Amino acid sequence: MDLQFSSRSFLAAHAPYDKSTAVVIGCPLDSTSSFRSGTRFAPQAIRDASWGLETYSLLSNKDLDDLEICDAGDILLPQVNVEGALELIQGYLETVIRAKKFPILLGGEHLISLSAVRALIKYYPNLLVIQLDAHADLRQEYLGDILSHATVMRRIADILGGENICQLGIRSGTKEEIQAARIMGSLAQVPETLQRAAGRPVYLTVDLDVLDPAVAPGVGTPEPGGLTFVECITLISQLSSLRVIGFDVVELSPPYDPTQQSVMAAAKLIRELILHFCPANTLR
Repeated sequence: MDLQFSSRSFLAAHAPYDKSTAVVIGCPLDSTSSFRSGTRFAPQAIRDASWGLETYSLLSNKDLDDLEICDAGDILLPQVNVEGALELIQGYLETVIRAKKFPILLGGEHLISLSAVRALIKYYPNLLVIQLDAHADLRQEYLGDILSHATVMRRIADILGGENICQLGIRSGTKEEIQAARIMGSLAQVPETLQRAAGRPVYLTVDLDVLDPAVAPGVGTPEPGGLTFVECITLISQLSSLRVIGFDVVELSPPYDPTQQSVMAAAKLIRELILHFCPANTLR
C-alpha cells in the first residue's frame, strides 16, 4: 500500500505502528466535491492545526499522551478513478482492522466512509453507522454519478440496510432523500440511537458541516442552522458509552477557511473523538 508520509503527524500520534492501538490515516479524496472543492488539502491542514492544541482535554479529563497512536500518513489516491481510490482506502483499512487497531480517518470528501464500511462489514457483520451531518446524503445518484459525497449514505444503506444507520443533525436534503430516510427509519434522536446501538460495533462518521457555518465556514457544503462546537461535543459525550470501533471526520475544505477557524474546530473535534472512543489497549 502506497502511503505518503506527512511532514507533520497529528498531535501526539508518534507511536510506532507495531506498538500502536490507534492509527491516523489521511484519505485526501476530492473527486466528487461539487460545490466547494479542496478537501484533499484537509488531512495535512488538520495535522498542522492540531499542534496548536494541548494533548490534555478539560472536556474529557483525558490526555492524548496516555494513548499509543500512530500517524500512518496519507494514502496516495488516484483522483480521476473514484472506485480505484475507494479500493485503496478499503485495502489499507482491512490491514489496520486485522491488526486490531482503531482507525481514525481524516478526509477528504465524505465518500471515504463507504470504504470504511466496506472494510468493517467483513469483520463486524452487526455493524451500525452513526452519521453526524447537515445533509442526508441519500441520493440515488448525483450529477450522473452513483458514487458521490451526496450519495454516500445511500450506498452504505445498500450494504447495511437503512435500519442500521442513525442520522443525527440532518437539516437539509431533497424531498426524496427525506422520504427515504423516514421509510428506512434512519433519522434518529440520541435516545433512540443509544438504544439501537447498544452492544453493537459502531462506526461514527462526522461531516464537519454538522457544525454551524459560524463555527466552521470552511467546508464543502455549508448549511446554516447547525450545531455549536459545545453542542457537538455534548452530543459526542452522550454517545461515549457506545462500542465505537472507528471514526472519520470529513468535508473540511481549507481553501475556504482563510482564518483557520474551521480547521482548528476540526482538529479539536478529532482530539475529543480520540479521547472519547479510542481504546487504551486493543480494539474493543
